[in-house]
Amino acid sequence: MQHKPDRISAMKQLIAQVKQTFPLDSADIFRCGLANTCVGCPKKLLELVDAELTYWESAINQGITPSFGDISRFGKLCSNVSRGLKRNNIPIQE
Repeated sequence: MQHKPDRISAMKQLIAQVKQTFPLDSADIFRCGLANTCVGCPKKLLELVDAELTYWESAINQGITPSFGDISRFGKLCSNVSRGLKRNNIPIQE
């Protein structure tokens, strides 16, 4: 029988999944296009995820344990950003 991960392990797994899924290291996605054809701003969406990810990595390294609500909110944010990126035809790995 498998045990559920503790909250720190769950957040670390979510962070690893976000790093693998979202193109956070792609510089050309962080630029705005000239045609203004974006539906929502992919640049701002990815910056939001990157800021939240950086915060939680730092918080976990300082010994702060995320609550279940924190994990849920971060997961929901990532789901919504994923949907926004798909609307703008930005490739993400699933």
